[in-house]
Amino acid sequence: MAKKVFAQIRFEMGLIDELLATYDDLLQRAQKDTPNLIETAALASILHSFYNGLENIFMRVAKKIDQHVPTGEQWHRDLLQQMACSSERRSQVVSAEAAEALREYLSFRHFFRHGYSSRFDWSRMAIIAQAVREVWALTRKEIEEFLRVSESAED
Repeated sequence: MAKKVFAQIRFEMGLIDELLATYDDLLQRAQKDTPNLIETAALASILHSFYNGLENIFMRVAKKIDQHVPTGEQWHRDLLQQMACSSERRSQVVSAEAAEALREYLSFRHFFRHGYSSRFDWSRMAIIAQAVREVWALTRKEIEEFLRVSESAED
């Protein structure tokens, strides 16, 4: 079963890679120029999808490896914290540093789901939009390390 989970995680990582590659031009333009309303809405969707993809990975680990998924009003935050800690079943999935960076995307995810696209404020989004590729590179590296350690423990 673990091999299937690892394959699913890799598949999800590929989707995040594809997401960021597909919108690379827009992400690069947002580094230099303030996006218009439509571009801001598109960037918001990218940021939401980015964190949603990570949360899909974290849920697979929580369900299939940890066999414990947080519940309650703060479950999204608790899930992220769970991934930053090792357990008797696995090593940590992401470092405290990556988890701290990802908290900003989690907060934005909540705003995205409960807000209106016409209310997105680029000045508040700019920092996480401009850092998303760097945050993904760090997080991706750490998830790859988690997979490497986990797979070697399976052998």
